[in-house]
Amino acid sequence: MTMDAIDDRTQVLLIDDDPHLRQALAQTLDLAGLKVVSLGDARGLGARIGRDWPGVVVSDIRMPGIDGLQLLAQLHEQDAQLPVLLITGHGDVPLAVQAMRAGAYDFLEKPFANDALLDSVRRALEVRRLVLDNRSLRLALADRQQLDARLIGRSPAIQRLREQIGALAAINTDVLILGETGAGKEVVARALHDLSARRNGPFVAINAGALAESVVESELFGHEPGAFTGAQKRRIGKFEFANGGTLFLDEIESMSLDVQVKLLRLLQERLVERLGGNQLIKLDIRVIAATKDDLRQAADQGRFRADLYYRLNVAPLRIPPLRERGEDALLLFQHYADAASARHGLPASSLQPVQRAMLLRYDWPGNVRELQNAAERFALGLDLGLTADGPTPDPVSSGGLSAQVEAYERALIAAELARAHGSLRSLAEALGIPRKTLHDKLRKHGLSFTDSDSAATDPD
Repeated sequence: MTMDAIDDRTQVLLIDDDPHLRQALAQTLDLAGLKVVSLGDARGLGARIGRDWPGVVVSDIRMPGIDGLQLLAQLHEQDAQLPVLLITGHGDVPLAVQAMRAGAYDFLEKPFANDALLDSVRRALEVRRLVLDNRSLRLALADRQQLDARLIGRSPAIQRLREQIGALAAINTDVLILGETGAGKEVVARALHDLSARRNGPFVAINAGALAESVVESELFGHEPGAFTGAQKRRIGKFEFANGGTLFLDEIESMSLDVQVKLLRLLQERLVERLGGNQLIKLDIRVIAATKDDLRQAADQGRFRADLYYRLNVAPLRIPPLRERGEDALLLFQHYADAASARHGLPASSLQPVQRAMLLRYDWPGNVRELQNAAERFALGLDLGLTADGPTPDPVSSGGLSAQVEAYERALIAAELARAHGSLRSLAEALGIPRKTLHDKLRKHGLSFTDSDSAATDPD
């Protein structure tokens, strides 16, 4: 067999330059129900086995070209936990001991019984499975922590989004991200890439809305010399540059219908042709598109190709606007304010109850981007700079003064609830009201609070 036969289904990779012994051992392993690939030499093998390969290696020590000890060293450069079993002649036992010290899993001295080989291989496969399972668990934990750090919040909407990202990152399908301006579409796209199997490949982000119509095709697909006036040398396009990784295409709704036709073909065939060229270049990329518009409506109005919309809409991912995330606004604001304070060498400031209530009432039309700018101003001691129709109560609105006071009171209490309070007593002290009054207001406004101190539930 050739090295091309090695894949993730291979359980045993057998290397021995003796064709008769190699055939006999391969037959023994095959009859035991193991998927085996056998090779006559180990040249070029070290770089062929990756860290996630689930099998084990059985190799003779004495071979021409690369011997078993050299192979062991090469394989362990890639993965020090890969089980390597060495076959030795009677005179090679000292070499085998040396190999064990170098990290070999086991060695078998010729002649050995078939059962001894099978027992050692099966134990090595179980060790390999446990190693990969532990790695997968550690990676999943790290990914979860990374995602929690990127998408801050405790609201059901953001928890749902994190779950969807985790599920979609594990598969290789294209994704369409739907979200308002400033909602964090590129953050989500980057998370999808970083948590995927493509994490070591390139992540290429391009804003289609920022490209002039005259250069968009060259930017995306590349061009050959002489393709148009001024094209003096070959240019590699963004799609080709992203080969092996992910291309994030923001504001896809701004692309012309002509470019949409080429994008549809690329998505379907995974082939790109540079402008002025005749060669079709095979691509291995994941495309993540993003839009702030309703593409279905745009397709109905003839502004967006319907076939491209349906091709992109296989795995839609909606980012909730900040106004739907409740108290996440407070967590995000404090996070960005603390980061800004540290960046400017200023002491961190905490939000006051009135300020927290204001932030909770604000509609955040600019979403997280607007909140981040407001937090920066807060850290610098400047006015928050929010629009007048946002957090400031308006007594002449449709609800009148009484309704506005009620809403403002509820917002103040809800803002304080968002902070860590272990008892009704501490919550009441923070708001400066008796516990009985607080208890009545919680009931009045439909707010819930779990009191860890049962004694604190008694009214003053």
